[in-house]
Amino acid sequence: MEYLAYDEYQSSRLEWLDAIPVSWDVTRLRLLSNRYSGGTPSKDNPAYWQDGTIPWLNSGSVNQGTITKPSTFITELGFRESSAKWIPEESIIIALAGQGKTKGTAAFTTFKTTCNQSMGVVVFEKDYSRFMYWWLVSQYKNIRGMASDDARDGLNLEMIGTIPCPLPSLSEQQKIAAFLDYKTQQIDQLIEKKKALIEKLEEKRIAVITQAVTKGLDKNAKLKPSGVDWLGDVPEHWEVSAIKRNTGVSRGASPRPIQDTKYFDTDGEYAWVRIADVSANNHYLEHTTEKLSELGKSLSVPLEPGMLFLSIAGTVGKPMITNIKCCIHDGFVYFPYLSINPEFLYYIFMTGKPYLGLGKLGTQLNLNTDTVGGIKIGLPLAVEQSKIIAFLEKFMLEMDAMINKVSEAKEKLQEYRSAIITSAVTGKIDIRDIEIPKEVA
Repeated sequence: MEYLAYDEYQSSRLEWLDAIPVSWDVTRLRLLSNRYSGGTPSKDNPAYWQDGTIPWLNSGSVNQGTITKPSTFITELGFRESSAKWIPEESIIIALAGQGKTKGTAAFTTFKTTCNQSMGVVVFEKDYSRFMYWWLVSQYKNIRGMASDDARDGLNLEMIGTIPCPLPSLSEQQKIAAFLDYKTQQIDQLIEKKKALIEKLEEKRIAVITQAVTKGLDKNAKLKPSGVDWLGDVPEHWEVSAIKRNTGVSRGASPRPIQDTKYFDTDGEYAWVRIADVSANNHYLEHTTEKLSELGKSLSVPLEPGMLFLSIAGTVGKPMITNIKCCIHDGFVYFPYLSINPEFLYYIFMTGKPYLGLGKLGTQLNLNTDTVGGIKIGLPLAVEQSKIIAFLEKFMLEMDAMINKVSEAKEKLQEYRSAIITSAVTGKIDIRDIEIPKEVA
């Protein structure tokens, strides 16, 4: 749908705002609201938390957007003996600190609650808080930028008070908010459908890979019990053996202290692999952000192109094959003298199935050289391994293309969502005459 613009605009004279409709005004958040922060009762006193009845929010709750449930509850005693304060429903809270993208995120309360001291509470006196919520959502990057990117540097109430705000009439604020509630709900539903489709495609990918590395490609092959839970039945002619029977399993090593600049050289021959370099869903290691000096290399474990390694710290259980010369630290294991095609073993690890019973795939797996070496796998002859690998390479290309297409569509919807919010709250589009369903308006 194409939206109309207002007939006439004026300069806002404030940062973050360019031209605004001539009928709008501008102001600062401190002139529209009361602002305060919350408090956290001592976690060392169970009497402040056990059987609590007062809703309480931690910083991560802002990621709900519109907050519909508390993080936990505190007791009346915890409330009285801490700096926690009541927050009216339909107030706005802004994360003053927090991990990841939390800092600077605004959220809207739908119930009376309390919150921790890392949240800035904004209670509006007469203006429509839902409109102001959408305005603050649109300015996330600017709000976050008021503090440095250092995780230790947070926002404060004084900073929050200086935020510039557009000021349409109250009736127009209500109309814009109702429009955005309706429109973002529509977009969010489409985004969720894309996410669900991506999840189904990912599940199909793992299912096909698992079938190939445990049953092979011949659907008529006679099977035998493997005696291994994750394998189930395997083709009769396959061997079942532990990884350590087919290769050594060795751990990487790190020069210490790792921050010492003498261990690094931008012109070094060997790349330095960190956990972050394998966190992406990539098959091959093509580059890293750092390279080791000859001294650094001598104190680590160098790998040549074509070698498989596996993360056992951070993003645990992630396999990767290097296409470059690199060095790995002790958060990885590798496989010297590998008699199995590394691509075949890569796909086995990629399923996540061999880790069953060793913990939850991700950060909770208990992996080391012994546990990895003890994993039992089904092994066809080398010729069949190559056929399975060729099949999976073709399949992966097809699946990647489908997943990328859906991911791009999801990203475009997210971009459109951000654009429509910004356009509405800054008056770039005029929605005054747009009909909104009665259950939303």
